[in-house]
Amino acid sequence: MEMARVIVDVPSKDTDRPFDYLIPERLRPWVEVGSRVGVPFGHRTLQGFVVSLHPRPEMDYAKMKPIQEVLDFAPPLSPELIQLSEWMKERYACRQITVLQSMLPTALKGKAERYITLGNPEENDKPDDSLFVFPSENDKEQAILAFVKQRGEVTLDQVNRAFPEDADLVKALLSRGLLREYQQIKDKMQKKTLKAVELAVDVSEAKEALASFPAKAQRQREVLEYLIDMESFLPIAMKEVLSTLGVTAGTVKALADKGYIRVEDMEVFRDPYKGRDFKPTVPLVLTQEQQHVYNRIVQKLDERQHGVFLLHGVTGSGKTEIYLQTIQRCLEQDRQSIVLVPEISLTPQMVERFKGRFGDLVAVMHSRLSAGERYDEWRKIHEGRASVVVGARSAVFAPFDRLGLIIMDEEHETSYKQEETPKYHARDVATRRAAETGAVVILGSATPSLESYHAARSQSQEGFAPELLEMPTRALGNRLPEVEVVDMREELKDGNRSMFSRPLHEAISTRLERGEQTVLLLNRRGHSTFVMCRSCGYVAGCPECDISLTYHQKSNNLRCHYCGYAEQSPEVCPECGSEHIRFFGTGTQRVEEELAKLFPGIRVIRMDVDTTTEKGSHEKLLKQFRDKKADVLLGTQMVAKGLDFPDVTLVGVITADSALNLPDFRAAEKTFQLLTQVAGRAGRHQLPGEVVIQSYTPEHYSIIHASGHDYLTFVKDELKHRKALHYPPYCRLILVTLSHEQLPLLVRVSENYASELKGRADRRGWFGSLDRFSADALDILGPVASPIPRLKNRYRFQCMIKWRGTMDAVSLVRQVAEELQDSVRDTSLQISIDVDPQMLM
Repeated sequence: MEMARVIVDVPSKDTDRPFDYLIPERLRPWVEVGSRVGVPFGHRTLQGFVVSLHPRPEMDYAKMKPIQEVLDFAPPLSPELIQLSEWMKERYACRQITVLQSMLPTALKGKAERYITLGNPEENDKPDDSLFVFPSENDKEQAILAFVKQRGEVTLDQVNRAFPEDADLVKALLSRGLLREYQQIKDKMQKKTLKAVELAVDVSEAKEALASFPAKAQRQREVLEYLIDMESFLPIAMKEVLSTLGVTAGTVKALADKGYIRVEDMEVFRDPYKGRDFKPTVPLVLTQEQQHVYNRIVQKLDERQHGVFLLHGVTGSGKTEIYLQTIQRCLEQDRQSIVLVPEISLTPQMVERFKGRFGDLVAVMHSRLSAGERYDEWRKIHEGRASVVVGARSAVFAPFDRLGLIIMDEEHETSYKQEETPKYHARDVATRRAAETGAVVILGSATPSLESYHAARSQSQEGFAPELLEMPTRALGNRLPEVEVVDMREELKDGNRSMFSRPLHEAISTRLERGEQTVLLLNRRGHSTFVMCRSCGYVAGCPECDISLTYHQKSNNLRCHYCGYAEQSPEVCPECGSEHIRFFGTGTQRVEEELAKLFPGIRVIRMDVDTTTEKGSHEKLLKQFRDKKADVLLGTQMVAKGLDFPDVTLVGVITADSALNLPDFRAAEKTFQLLTQVAGRAGRHQLPGEVVIQSYTPEHYSIIHASGHDYLTFVKDELKHRKALHYPPYCRLILVTLSHEQLPLLVRVSENYASELKGRADRRGWFGSLDRFSADALDILGPVASPIPRLKNRYRFQCMIKWRGTMDAVSLVRQVAEELQDSVRDTSLQISIDVDPQMLM
């Protein structure tokens, strides 16, 4: 008997290790590394993952429990993904089971169900069920036993619902052995099926049978004739037979009873793009720049060597065509490709490009699909029916076994970092996975992250040194758009109190006259930023978070964008009773209203979280804009990336500096990237483009360099600041956030944590300022209140650990956190560890 090491589905410190289980002989052919199994754990049955197999140990294994069941015909995780999960556990200071669960679709997150069947099975084989009497004491017990016998097996919940007042009787029947309870793992999602019909005999026999049908069986004859005609399309959905011929299910059943046809459950795949025709495309002739880049990447692919490339190409330089042609080369080698795009950029237009080139070989995975659609797309990959995956960050775990290429478009995007545990960054996971499988990684962006660009330039960052490839000109040869920066302070001085500057107002008017289109970016949804009383200064805030509420005009309510709390907008100030309560700031709803006032008859499509909640809403809105059913596309970040419309000649940025004042060392970088990306939406085809950026701080270097499309000078300026303040890429960060409902306890625990961490780092010779010249250095900032000090009624404190070198800072931070949690013994205390954080709020 072999032994399996299994990680069980209990995300706690004490169970974050493999447990040994015996593999019964009957299950031996089915248990592999990566298999999902049902195992006994304490008094429960739990889902687990097999992480390794071993020969039977030379010891007394009488106490070892056997695996109860295998949940899949083929393991959902490959040995390579199991290995990757072990690396992620150490890299991101999290539990391995949490990583393994994040690699699978929600549908496969199984849960143990308790089932009840009859005990004494030999009693159930009596020949005459009508004479059978259960050996029980009263009528109610007889009814419970009959209920279970009739159904074969039922869940405990079904028994309790049918006999709500008889739990004691059910327990008694279980203890006497008349009922038997067992547990079985059930997935959240089942395969979708429908009744289907096919011939049970060959066609010649079916044709012979037609001659013997009596006249009164005319309807049955019609069904059989129809199936004979449809032979090449069988099996066919039963509902299609019924609706086409106008017959009843009884007619079909009668034919099945005679043995001429079969009625069976047929699986139906939920295809999110069913019925959509994607226009096939062919490879374009590459420019000289593109050809150079393509040749360099393909050289690594042909050599079957691992390589990482940072593709820095301006907006419109033709990065997507490079992606498509390298994928084609990968397919020719019988290897598979993963294309990662930020969730916000996963537009129908992006999907169309890949489906148009590779058709049904493409599977798409993103959050706007239903759970069933995501499950079926995952199965399409797992079963080898897809060779290209296009998806958001979790698609990096696509279950491929011949992976050759991982492409990460807009690699600078912060959405590639997961904010819930496991807090992984898709770029690092992709690089690690590719290294294990000998695959090539392409990181593409018009504005690469400073960490990636610095690593490519210096080739010094350990474990990550991509080769830099540049495409500084647009593929069509057209110039980057002219950019005008408008100082809104001067507009105010000149008496213009509108949210639109005079240059932007004039530019929109010109586009309306010419029949051209405009994209307007505002990095905020809702109607107004906050509500304030002009008499006493009261600001409407969330009662559960230390953050102001945002006004939404459509529902006339104030909403917290962190916890979801909502309340009706006040008519008078709740503090002083004044009627001088006003909306301040600018949201997308308010901009839409203002456009309607200034330009009567203007057609505006607003795209933000509020207007794109329904399934298919992105596609619908963008199709309307492409079909020129609107003059202006107004939105938040989702309009800044990946869109390509030939008639867009103007891009306006309402408030360029909204992100500059956030407590985030990356604020300037994010502002530069957003402005550069949205400016790239203008003049992408024959018509020249123009960009108007409105700002209250036009002298800020990020805005100056974005207006000149000058990435290199921005990098030079920004790196100076980063180096002086010891921020990435000159060090790494770990953000530790502690939270609790009681502020005094939280303050004490946070100080204890920082003190213990400093002490241990000091004893190892690590602790000290990063100014010193030693290779290994670690500094701790805090504890201090988080920028949002209270969320969902929990107070929050944070420590920032800055470090460089080869030390294992992550393990030290995790070890101190776990020991502190054990010593406090307070289940309400939460400690979150974020390695290489992107969000510092």
